Amino acid sequence: MGIWDRLSTLLRSNINDLISRAENPEKMLNQLIVDMRTQLAKAKQQVASAIADEKRLAAQAEQEKKLAEEWEKRAELAVREGRDDLAKQALLRYNEHVQGAVQLQDTWVKHREETEKLKASLRQLNDKIEEAKRKKNILIARAKRAEAHKRIQETMSSMSDKSAFETFERMTEQIEHEERKLIAAAEVNEDLSGDSLMQQFQSLEKADADQQLMALKQRMGLLGAGSPPETKQLGKGATEAELVDDDEHHP
Repeated sequence: MGIWDRLSTLLRSNINDLISRAENPEKMLNQLIVDMRTQLAKAKQQVASAIADEKRLAAQAEQEKKLAEEWEKRAELAVREGRDDLAKQALLRYNEHVQGAVQLQDTWVKHREETEKLKASLRQLNDKIEEAKRKKNILIARAKRAEAHKRIQETMSSMSDKSAFETFERMTEQIEHEERKLIAAAEVNEDLSGDSLMQQFQSLEKADADQQLMALKQRMGLLGAGSPPETKQLGKGATEAELVDDDEHHP
């Protein structure tokens, strides 16, 4: 697994862990950016190390080329001096350094390509972190709005619960029922208590008083001509005022 793959896996792991523990979105986003920058710093160190390796390989390849050139010159010198034996040994060393230079050059080219990819990935990651920093406040505002909407929905749900209101209505009906029972009990108590015969005579006396009042109003001219007072059969319970009134109208 390459450096970038390890970094991406680590970042995804940290992000998933933060999302699963997202009790506080603002705190989560701040911590996420801190973690991303920390991982970016570590990745930069690894890329810097890769760049240093690249430069070392380039220097080694260049060194092998120089050594090959030097041994080639020695072989030429040995030939000029008539030392073919030394020339052959110099050419062997020349070939070794040429092969080493070729291998190191190939390794350096591949390493340089990988390093350039890492540098591009780091620039991309850095841009994403900067974008996340710019979007952080917007995301926090959206998270707070979502939380407020959730609280409103919970409040509305609790208000739509009719159980409390139904209980209140039942209590009201029960109280009114008890009040009606008390009124009925009072009426029964009034009707069945005391001297019932006396109560009946008191009722009659009240009716006689009403007749007397009507007669008085007629004598005073307070009643119209078309509204004669009601007459009543004289009976055993007639009052003295009614007898007098009858004598005045019948000489």
